[in-house]
Amino acid sequence: MIRRLVVLRHAKSSYPPGVIDHDRPLAPRGVLDAGAAGAWLREHVGSLDQVVVSSARRARDTWALAAREVGSSATAGNVVDATSPSTIDPRIYDATAATLLEVVRGLPETATTALLVGHNPGCEDLVDLLVREREPEAAAALARKYPTSGIAVLEIDTTWGSLASRTARLVEFAVPRG
Repeated sequence: MIRRLVVLRHAKSSYPPGVIDHDRPLAPRGVLDAGAAGAWLREHVGSLDQVVVSSARRARDTWALAAREVGSSATAGNVVDATSPSTIDPRIYDATAATLLEVVRGLPETATTALLVGHNPGCEDLVDLLVREREPEAAAALARKYPTSGIAVLEIDTTWGSLASRTARLVEFAVPRG
């Protein structure tokens, strides 16, 4: 069975004075881009079986806005998805690729398409760790940068629990803008 892992970097955040990094909200551009990311997910990925989101406000807000476009229900503070189980996982915030790999390995084996909403450099490092084959167009886009709202779609031909370095194929990389 082919599984798909979709890795979404949170949308552009703002830097309000006195707000700690974990609690930074989305910038106005980030609000627009998060919706565009959701529309892209709906058109190119379809239904999601599992969603794991960083506990950081900008990641939760990104998923809440994207979920509206995907056809899920969510709020910024509490992800509640009617069509796919969603989890806020504090391990994703400021995570290394190794930590993100552990998060993905813990996904339910019944999930065939999963979305991880996180941060850089973790998102980019995870994709680099997992990918052994790259579609040329996706590889070229990813080589330029993994910006905010960047989305990598990976195909995996193993179980989540068996996922290891160089076991995935990068099939798409997009940067939707609102």
